[in-house]
Amino acid sequence: MALFGLGISTSAAPGADPVGDARAAEELGFDFVSASDHPCGTEPTYELWTMLTWVAAATSHIRVASRVLGVPYRPPAMVAKMAETLHRLSGGRLILGLGGGYSDEEFRAFGLGVPTPREKVDGMIEAIGVIRGLWSQRNFTYQGTRYTTDAANLEPKPDTPIPIWLGTYGNRALKATGELADGWIPSLGFAPPDQAVQLRQRVLTAAARTGRRVTCVYNVPVDIGGRAGDPSVVAGSPAEVTDRLIGFTRLGFTSFNFIPAGPNAPDQPHRLAAEILPTLRTLP
Repeated sequence: MALFGLGISTSAAPGADPVGDARAAEELGFDFVSASDHPCGTEPTYELWTMLTWVAAATSHIRVASRVLGVPYRPPAMVAKMAETLHRLSGGRLILGLGGGYSDEEFRAFGLGVPTPREKVDGMIEAIGVIRGLWSQRNFTYQGTRYTTDAANLEPKPDTPIPIWLGTYGNRALKATGELADGWIPSLGFAPPDQAVQLRQRVLTAAARTGRRVTCVYNVPVDIGGRAGDPSVVAGSPAEVTDRLIGFTRLGFTSFNFIPAGPNAPDQPHRLAAEILPTLRTLP
């Protein structure tokens, strides 16, 4: 099933209204809203999880996704509890996006230490083990190199599945995505189409060995009516943007998360809903 999401900002600057943006996305017919996880910075922002909780409380049926939660920021056992609570209170609307951690500067600034690339992947893999173990088992004990639990219990356990999406790019992380995740959500800027095809194949090859099905979700900045030129943004007339996105579906991306871009970013959600999504939703 194809899903079409809208990225909303975590900005807490005067005039910013991410909750209002989420309500509008719901009214426009988007399937989910998502936001990124960067708690450190000089610009005013909301903490992602708290904001998603507020968004879920202010909406009725649109799904909410972390894009993606930086594993080193929060102990995975607590993330398991947080996720179950938000999923339950929202009526089963959470998509738990996880990543190994992008910004070393943020980790250093917050005194968290800076994991090596291998440690980031190890931590992400172990976090999934901890989270899924606590969601499904009693007296759960886990012994990893990064995280552990000791006869831990989490109640209540999820009464409906909570999908886990991973934002990954390296070979080990892609293999782990295929083996463990429900979805893969790379960004156009980090994985342009020619590279994304190869990365996706690594995910699917690993998934096939374990019998998993992984939804491939492309995270795409969009500027309808803008000038094409920046390879990390899909821009142009409605027809040009639609054709480009259809091309991505032929590469195997059945779902999208759209990031409004360009000087007319506030208009993009309405234009996407009116001029782009109707065609995309008719695709097989």
